[in-house]
Amino acid sequence: MKAGLTRIALLATTLLIATTGAANAAGCLKGAVVGGVAGHYAGHHAVVGAVGGCVVGRHLAKQHAQQQAEERAAQRQAVPAQ
Repeated sequence: MKAGLTRIALLATTLLIATTGAANAAGCLKGAVVGGVAGHYAGHHAVVGAVGGCVVGRHLAKQHAQQQAEERAAQRQAVPAQ
């Protein structure tokens, strides 16, 4: 029982720090939730899964933002100035 409460407290603290530590933490919260659930079902490693999910979610969000910026830049170059 005590270990379960400790894990929950650690997970909540990790999520709180992850969401308030950086203003631009896109993808982290969603990735942490998915990773936490997956880690829980893969051998009761919810905290490890949440941290990994946050890292992966942030990486994917950063890639997505970069692709969108490239597309916007390409559209600006394709439109002739009038």
